[in-house]
Amino acid sequence: MHLPNVLQARFSEALQSLTDSPADYAGMIRTAADPKFGDYQSNAAMPLAKRVDKSSRDVAAELVEKLKVDDLFETPEVAGPGFINLRLKDSVLFDSMQQMLLDERVGVASTSQPKRVIIDFSSPNVAKPMHVGHIRSTVIGDCLARTLRFYGEEVITDNHLGDWGTQFGIIIYGYRHFGDPAKVAANPVPELSALYRLTNQLIEYQKAKRAVVAGQDKLATAKEEAVVAARQADEAEADESLKPKEKKKARKNADAASRRIITVESELKSLQEKIDAVDNDPELSKMAQEHSDVDQAVLRETAKLHEGDEENLKLWKEFLPHCQDEINRIYDRLNVEFDHTLGESFYHDRLAGVVEQLTKLGLTTESDGAICVFLEGFESPMIIQKRDGAFLYATTDLATLQYRRDEFKPDEILYVVDSRQGEHFQKFFAMADPLGMENVHLVHVNFGTVLGPDGRPMKTRSGSLIGLESLLNDAVDRAKEVVCNPDRLQSMNPPMEEAEQQQIAEIVGIGAIKYADLSHHRTSDYKFDVDKMVALEGNTATYVQYSYARTQSILRRVSDSNDAAAVEQMVEQAVATQPLTFTHAHERALALMLLRFEEAVESVRLNYAPNALCDYLFETAKAYSSFNDSCRVLGNDDPSVMQTRLALVVLTGRVLRKGLSLLGIGVTERM
Repeated sequence: MHLPNVLQARFSEALQSLTDSPADYAGMIRTAADPKFGDYQSNAAMPLAKRVDKSSRDVAAELVEKLKVDDLFETPEVAGPGFINLRLKDSVLFDSMQQMLLDERVGVASTSQPKRVIIDFSSPNVAKPMHVGHIRSTVIGDCLARTLRFYGEEVITDNHLGDWGTQFGIIIYGYRHFGDPAKVAANPVPELSALYRLTNQLIEYQKAKRAVVAGQDKLATAKEEAVVAARQADEAEADESLKPKEKKKARKNADAASRRIITVESELKSLQEKIDAVDNDPELSKMAQEHSDVDQAVLRETAKLHEGDEENLKLWKEFLPHCQDEINRIYDRLNVEFDHTLGESFYHDRLAGVVEQLTKLGLTTESDGAICVFLEGFESPMIIQKRDGAFLYATTDLATLQYRRDEFKPDEILYVVDSRQGEHFQKFFAMADPLGMENVHLVHVNFGTVLGPDGRPMKTRSGSLIGLESLLNDAVDRAKEVVCNPDRLQSMNPPMEEAEQQQIAEIVGIGAIKYADLSHHRTSDYKFDVDKMVALEGNTATYVQYSYARTQSILRRVSDSNDAAAVEQMVEQAVATQPLTFTHAHERALALMLLRFEEAVESVRLNYAPNALCDYLFETAKAYSSFNDSCRVLGNDDPSVMQTRLALVVLTGRVLRKGLSLLGIGVTERM
């Protein structure tokens, strides 16, 4: 039962005679911060009182008189300046527990009006290894797909792979100039990855050499500006006619100018490291001299591929399956699946038609030889075809949108893509209506950046993004150290063999990375700290998984056959006929928390924000820990008390398992 929604409807009815806009106040319902004030609280009386010229306590009293909630709540109470406190009847909690125990959906209602939703997520470039930058789109998109499906929506997932861009020009060039066909044929994935890294390093070297010259000029300018700003700050400080605010502003400008020097110096240092890595290696240095135009040559190879060059197409078709196998191996490990994997190449023959259609609609303008769409409210246009005839990502996105409209007829499309692409999607969505998408809800589910310990985007010392597989391996290794340490293994009965330890480490380690990402609001940046991620304390997947394992441990000990599933069935049968009872505050607190599972699931759906579910699972695990510490389950002398507590243990395990599964995270029976 979604109690806030029920209360909102009841308050809306009660408010009819007090205001012409009851909806403005009916939703002012929140969970009570302190159990002594009840379970839910409304503060609608305070803002409403200002509109009706009455005291807020009088308005609250009038609302309580009109409010019809006696079927669910004890008599509402007015507190303080006009808070309305509501306490759920224990009998309602017992009924809800019973219904949740007998419901495979654990009390979460499904929608009666399902929509068809396409979720576009992950979308790596397949010619190079997946890196840390792909984790957010992948796990957020997967969680939304799982949650919306659970809610009852018709979900279609599509991994819009980058399988047609410059990265293949890099691999083709690398293969032709540095590759050994026999080695590639024998071991394609690592060999192609090595060729990509080598060619890309040479490209970055040439770019860095050009950028250093501009960077040195930029540094000289920054130093000059800093000297001027520092002098102006000193003069302002000495000028008694200036206000403190003006002096402070001058000092802030000087400090900002000093920071710019540090930023430019850091950029130059990074560029120089790329240059030194090649110059200090005789073999690489020789390659760099022999391939000084590598960046332009790669673009030519890419253009030949797009133009249908027979040899480049042959190599692309040969290399692509191996590249896809590599990323699919990572997806298998993450337990992420897609309904469709339609890459950029799938839409290539549709791009010219997009340009033609937009031109017929009178939306395109030629600018410096390129074909653009100028959109109201944007300074720069959306370029859909370059001067040399090449198409851009925007063109592919528009072709993809048309295909999805015709093939899937969606009601909604979610694009799980990082925040830096915000302007692109604003322009892209503005183009949707002319293409016949006015009835489709388009959403950019944006997200922030994964940061390293220094608070900057997480990269290797050479400046490249850290590989995703190495992060997964690190997390699994660290998880094994934490949850399978010698002290914990000593207490395991029966003993935990190496195979089980490795299986648990994999579940916990992968879950730790996913949960750490999902537990932050998707729009925020977060620091990647594997030690915190796998910790047994705090808001981590490990803590929630451990709480689940504790529920299963209790259930196994109830059964003579060590069968937790059999105990769950026994509890289901018992609660269907025997009354439940609360004898301790922590029993009731846990029951109430379990009842709020539906609220957490709906919050994810409404806001496309998985952190709401993470927060809920953490709070539920904490409530279970308090219950477990205070309320004896096994060996309790009172059958009715033991029955209630067993029901709470079973239901907690099911809610934690289901909640984690919606996050794409597994559980383990022992930890």
